[in-house]
Amino acid sequence: MPSFDIVSKVDSQTLDNAINNAKKEILNRFDFNGSKSTIDLDKKTNVVTIVTEDDMRLAAIEGSIISRMMKQNLDPKSLDFGDEHQASGNMIRKEISIKEGLDKEAAKKVVAKIKASGLKVQPSIMDDQVRVTAKKIDDLQAVINLCRNEDFGQPLQYINMRN
Repeated sequence: MPSFDIVSKVDSQTLDNAINNAKKEILNRFDFNGSKSTIDLDKKTNVVTIVTEDDMRLAAIEGSIISRMMKQNLDPKSLDFGDEHQASGNMIRKEISIKEGLDKEAAKKVVAKIKASGLKVQPSIMDDQVRVTAKKIDDLQAVINLCRNEDFGQPLQYINMRN
């Protein structure tokens, strides 16, 4: 039976490129001249750490990261902005985690939406992805169009299309 998987993944190399481009942009901006701002990406935990002096610079760095991600065709919905914390001295630290995989709540929303559509498909939750099977490929394509038109709070990718 034809099937495909609905996942939420971020390409680590493309994310690394977007973060590096944001670092270069921040270093070259006039309003960051003499600033001690840093942007670090921990590839193992998928967390971006920003350390800067004030809220204005923090907002500018966040905007730069989002714009660079969009230019690299990454969805900024995959960013989970944490809380601001005071670092040493007058510095502000903010951690931005990258969402990988569908969490249980988003997977349940996807399955509920697919079942409510009335299409003759069988969605099932498998760890951090949703597998959809059907008798016809046309039904699977209808599911992909349905999911593209909805907002589940995370970017979705459709992989492993099989006959």
